[in-house]
Amino acid sequence: MLDKILIANRGEIALRILRASKELGIKTVAAHSTADRDLLHVRLADESVCIGPHPAQQSYLNIPAIISAAEITDANAIHPGYGFLSENADFAEQVEKSGFTFIGPHPETIRQMGDKVAAISYMKKIGIPCVPGSGDPILEDDRETIKMAREIGYPVIIKAAGGGGGRGMRVVQTESHLLNAIVLTKSEAKAAFNNDKVYLEKYLQNPRHIEIQVLGDGKGHAIHLGERDCSMQRRHQKIIEEAPAPGITKSQRDEIGELCAKACRDMKYRGAGTMEFLYEDGKFYFIEMNTRIQVEHPVTELITGIDLVKQQILIAAGEPLTIQQNEVTFKGHALECRINAEDPRTFTPSPGLISYFHSPGGPGIRVDSHIYGSYKVPPYYDSLIAKIIAYGDNRDVALARMRNALDETVIEGIRTNTPLHQDILRENAFKNGKVNIHFLEKWMNR
Repeated sequence: MLDKILIANRGEIALRILRASKELGIKTVAAHSTADRDLLHVRLADESVCIGPHPAQQSYLNIPAIISAAEITDANAIHPGYGFLSENADFAEQVEKSGFTFIGPHPETIRQMGDKVAAISYMKKIGIPCVPGSGDPILEDDRETIKMAREIGYPVIIKAAGGGGGRGMRVVQTESHLLNAIVLTKSEAKAAFNNDKVYLEKYLQNPRHIEIQVLGDGKGHAIHLGERDCSMQRRHQKIIEEAPAPGITKSQRDEIGELCAKACRDMKYRGAGTMEFLYEDGKFYFIEMNTRIQVEHPVTELITGIDLVKQQILIAAGEPLTIQQNEVTFKGHALECRINAEDPRTFTPSPGLISYFHSPGGPGIRVDSHIYGSYKVPPYYDSLIAKIIAYGDNRDVALARMRNALDETVIEGIRTNTPLHQDILRENAFKNGKVNIHFLEKWMNR
C-alpha cells in the first residue's frame, strides 16, 4: 500500500482525493500555488508545499516543482486529479522515472489515447464504432482533402488531433469554406497544443454525448461501470451530467460497455478512464478517451456504489481489480450540476470573496466543494466551485431532490450559475430526457 500521496491539483478534486486517501489510511501532501494557501485541502492535508506563484505554468503545470515537492516530503505517489497535468504523458513518465507511483494509466497509454487520430485508429481495429471520417491527419494535398470531405459528406468538423476541452474544433457547412477553415484550425491547434495535426469527421446534426466509465488494473482485467449522459453543454463544456443515460437500454449498455472493457483489457489499461461517444439514431460513435478521473464521476459512484478514486489509488498501489463485471449493479438515478463562479447569463467569471455559504442537504444529496464562508475565489483558474449531486430511486425523484438542493443553496458575495441550473430543470425537454448537445445553446439563444 502507498503510504503518502502528493496531490498535484486544486479545488474540489484535490479535496476528493484527500478524503479517499484518508479513508485508506494514507497520508497526504497538498502541492499548491501562492494563490491557494487557503484551500480546504491545504488546511486538511498532513503536509503542504508551495510549488510556485499563481500562474499555472509556474505551479500546477511546473513538472520539476511538483516532483521536487514529492521528493522533499518523502511522498511515494502523485495523484494528478483532472485537468492540468493529468493527461500529460511526459509528466507521467517523469514521475515514474523519478521513482514515484503515478496514479493513472501508463505513460504510453496516455500518449496513444491523447492523440485522437491514433485513438480512433486503435478503436476501429478492435471493432468499436467511430464517426465516419478521414481516419488519418489531413495532408497538404488540397485536392485529396476536398475529395475526402465530399466522400464523408457535409457538414464536416475539423478536429485537432491533440485537442481537448472543446478547443481545436471547427464546423464546415460548405466546400467553399473548407480549406480556409483547415488553415485556421491548424494554427489554433499549434498554438494551443503544440501539435498542428487535424483530421476530418462527419458532423452529426443532433447527437447526444454519452460516455462509458471503465476501470482496469493494468494487468489485463478491466470492467465498465455503465454510461453517463453529458449532453447538456455549452461550447463543448459540460454543465449537467446524469447516470444512467435516459433511453439507453440494458442491452445497449451491455454491448457498448463490453466493447469498451475489451479495449481496456487489450491495452492493459491501468486505473479509471472514460470513453466518450456521440449517440444518434440508436448508434454509438467513439470520439475520444479521457485517461483520468472525470469531473462527473460522482454520478457513477452513486448508482454503482463503487468509489472510483479509491479504486484509482488501490490499482496504482499494485492491487488487482477484484470487482468482476457480473458484480457491477446499477441502482437508481443520479444527476450532477456544476456550480461555477460566473454570471448565469453572460458566463463572465465572478471571482471574489464568498461572504456566506449554505450547503444543501437532505436525503440523496451530495456536495463536492472546496468553498466555505470567507473563502476568496481566485481569478486565475477554472470557475468550478462546487458540484451538487442528487440521487433517487428513479430519475423523477433525483430531479425533485436536485430542484430542492438548488433552492437551498446560498452563495453570497459572488455570482454563480445556480439560476441557470434552476431554469434548465424546469424545461420540459430536459425533464423528459429529450436533449442533445446543441439544446442548451439554442435554448439560451431563444
